[in-house]
Amino acid sequence: MKNEIYPIVTGGCCMNLRGCKKNSNKKLSSFDWLCDLPDTQRDTDYIEVQFKNTRKSYFLNSTHIPLQKGDIVVVESLPGIDVGEVTMTGRLVLLQMRKNNFNPEKMEVRRVYRKAKEVDISKYKKAKEKEQPTMIQARKISEDLKLDMKIGDVEFQGDGTKAIFYYIADERVDFRQLIKVFAETFHVRIEMKQIGARQEAARIGGIGPCGRQLCCSSWMTGFNSVSTTAAKFQDISLNPQKLAGQCSKLKCCMNYELDVYVEALKDFPSREVELETINGTYFHFKTDVFKHLMTYSIDKINAVNLVTIPVERVKDIIEMNKNGEKPLKLLDSEKNQKEQSTEYENIVGQESLTRFDERKNQFNNHKLVKRTNVQQENKSDYVPKNPQHKHHIAVKGHNNFHIRNQNNHYDENS
Repeated sequence: MKNEIYPIVTGGCCMNLRGCKKNSNKKLSSFDWLCDLPDTQRDTDYIEVQFKNTRKSYFLNSTHIPLQKGDIVVVESLPGIDVGEVTMTGRLVLLQMRKNNFNPEKMEVRRVYRKAKEVDISKYKKAKEKEQPTMIQARKISEDLKLDMKIGDVEFQGDGTKAIFYYIADERVDFRQLIKVFAETFHVRIEMKQIGARQEAARIGGIGPCGRQLCCSSWMTGFNSVSTTAAKFQDISLNPQKLAGQCSKLKCCMNYELDVYVEALKDFPSREVELETINGTYFHFKTDVFKHLMTYSIDKINAVNLVTIPVERVKDIIEMNKNGEKPLKLLDSEKNQKEQSTEYENIVGQESLTRFDERKNQFNNHKLVKRTNVQQENKSDYVPKNPQHKHHIAVKGHNNFHIRNQNNHYDENS
């Protein structure tokens, strides 16, 4: 029974089932880049199984059941059994275990019982149908008990005997009374698991301001700390509304290019250094890392008389100030100012709203000129049909002759 729980989503390069084809609607879908090597699939009996959303674990296929990516299996749980999807097999599982610090010698590894049967899938579907109403009811219960916490998600075990309640809380919460109420209300084994705001966004998913799926719910497996220092290095405006993501925390993508900026800024002089000239003192305003340009203002706070100069010129002025010299201007000459001009130039006419109309008119004029030239070349072929009637002219066509009178009307009867 192939993937009746998780529908197949087509798209991408459909190499094969265990390849880079995304064969489920689950988050953190894995790319098995060793799938073309059959020998690697027999290197280990460990497999990776994914459950709801981003929860994954590793199990031992001790009975050597032939499994591949996309199979639904029944695995050992505590207590009872659970149902999940095989997301990885073979040698790549060992690499993933090492990456996630999963040591089978120090951790308990559970077993794979069998491939899921229709009875197992039926129980699984019934358990999953109860998750949404259970979460809504659990939120009402926590509000009635006046607990400072938020229940973000509920996950039922495959056999329906256990439920995991994921919650968010800023401070420590005493939910002993809450567990009693949950057990009496839902009649299942209760497990409370605290997660952060970023983990909640990863489990729920969504679309980021870039228009793509959230990184935490698509490919990220770990969360590194993000600070406003990353925004300062990249000259990003310190606007909390723009820096915050769906989880109300600083965006993780601010760390992606941070190392490149830090490495590039090593060639730049300190921003705290003031430039002394005969006309006055200039203070740093902004830096263009990619163009190696620095902009200075005559005022320390406001943007007044901004001057943009290359980094080499800034270093020269700093060296001159150390020697007690002051240049007349920040810019070396007017020629240098023209070379370093950063104004936008509309070279290809992309800003013109009528650029396509102009091109169309040029094309029509070209056709008109070509047609006129052809008519002038064919003037020598004009032969009068009846010399006695000067007001009639015979015009040579492709297959026959048409008579045209002085009023420019064709006389087909002539």
